[in-house]
Amino acid sequence: MTITDKNCVVGIEYELKEAGKNEILDSNRGGQPLEFIMGNGHIIPGLEKALVGMKVNERGDILVKASEAYGEYYDEGVQTIPIDQFEGVELKEGLTLYGQGEDGQTVQVTVKSFNDKEVVVDFNHPLAGKDLMFSLSVLSAREATADEVASGQVGGGQEHCGSGSCGCGH
Repeated sequence: MTITDKNCVVGIEYELKEAGKNEILDSNRGGQPLEFIMGNGHIIPGLEKALVGMKVNERGDILVKASEAYGEYYDEGVQTIPIDQFEGVELKEGLTLYGQGEDGQTVQVTVKSFNDKEVVVDFNHPLAGKDLMFSLSVLSAREATADEVASGQVGGGQEHCGSGSCGCGH
């Protein structure tokens, strides 16, 4: 099956590096495939666009520019906050913290530095401003079921049994 841009359930195995560098940032090689429904914003836009037209068992190296990945790095994303906002947190540089934004969504920040009065945090995604290189294999592709289309989730929001024998068409 050829991957389409909408309502196609895709399973991939990948290795992620910053373009031009050798350090592996993320990988699921040898583990569970990353499964998602195309067209639902589950993966970064540049990767989703590059997958359209690929077929099962196809491999590829896909370069995704920062603007199509986690966006550009914004200096305004670095803010200084009074340390009393972090009461009970054992601070260290590079620490990732999660909080709630003004409109209720989860916000991730990274501690850049701190002293006894204030903490400098970065609201940018850790991969913002970076071009990414995905080395991937398409392991599966199929039409989404009606339940999956309705829920926007692989498996239609049902719990997975993990064995592949759940009658879900794998």
